[in-house]
Amino acid sequence: MSDPVLELSGATVVRSERPVLHDLTLRIAAGEHTAILGPNGAGKSAFVRLLTHEDRPLSVPGAAPPIRVFGSDRWDVFELRSQLGIVSSDLHFRFVFGNNEGRVRAEAAVLSGFLATHGILRYGAVTADMRRRATDALDRMGVAHLAKRHLDEMSSGEARRVLLARALVTAPRALVLDEPTTGLDLIARHAFMERVREIAREGTTLILITHHIEEIVPEIGRVILLGAGRIVASGAKASVLTAESLSGLFDGRVAIDEEQGYYYARPGR
Repeated sequence: MSDPVLELSGATVVRSERPVLHDLTLRIAAGEHTAILGPNGAGKSAFVRLLTHEDRPLSVPGAAPPIRVFGSDRWDVFELRSQLGIVSSDLHFRFVFGNNEGRVRAEAAVLSGFLATHGILRYGAVTADMRRRATDALDRMGVAHLAKRHLDEMSSGEARRVLLARALVTAPRALVLDEPTTGLDLIARHAFMERVREIAREGTTLILITHHIEEIVPEIGRVILLGAGRIVASGAKASVLTAESLSGLFDGRVAIDEEQGYYYARPGR
């Protein structure tokens, strides 16, 4: 039986002497596609940093480890990055606007996933197998023809699919999407999320962090509501995405529509 992707046991994260996550306890099993939904300021970004070990929770002497990822509470951050594929609008910004060595080509962006860098390749050996896998990942995302193009020469949708290829090139055990369609137009958003649906169906555990209910694709079965750094609700999608629960979460009247496995929110009366 596979270890859970994530186990939190009373996890609290403090930044600048202020708690940003409060006493979180949850378990996400391998293969359990999950959405973390909350408004701006709910602590979603802090949750991602906790998952990736960029932030560490407070430890309580004698208590169980507050966080385990893939069954372990001790990870080298660079090793963990090969197991967790990440796509975010922040990462998009870093790649599109380049690094301290200049603009980034699509092939280099994907190859850098093996080295846990932002498009810089000179700090590690790039093998022929890595190049083959990078080509395959770009092809899988439908952007192989852009391999030699710089990311700042692409549309936002194309660049985001390059970053999805980067996230998948190491064959991670889970894919973490942090507000993944920010800045994408309607068509690019749909194309990106259709790729995400394919990935989920193929077996990679999906963790989506968002404040857009319509991004919660049908393959996601569980939703966790996060508000003010606390878990407000957690459970099956249909039982959590209700007008009552979302009205409380977003502090306003919300009506919910459901169609073909997608949920849509609109202002209620």
